[in-house]
Amino acid sequence: MQVINIHEAKTQLSRLVEQAVKGEPFVIAKAGKPLVKVVRLDAPVASQVRRLGFMAGNMLIPDDFDSMGIPEIALMFGDGA
Repeated sequence: MQVINIHEAKTQLSRLVEQAVKGEPFVIAKAGKPLVKVVRLDAPVASQVRRLGFMAGNMLIPDDFDSMGIPEIALMFGDGA
């Protein structure tokens, strides 16, 4: 990731923002110390990235899933005869 001095960032802000929009984030530093990271606004933050569970893609859902267990459920709620 590119680290830019704050003075250079002020003089080249438009170009740097365009870079970030294209998916190339950069860090603005002052006296060599990183201060902020500039990223595209709609880029997902680490806490927003959704991870699939370890079983993702390994499960088969039966065709009758929506109607499974109807008689048993009806009995539990007193509607079965």
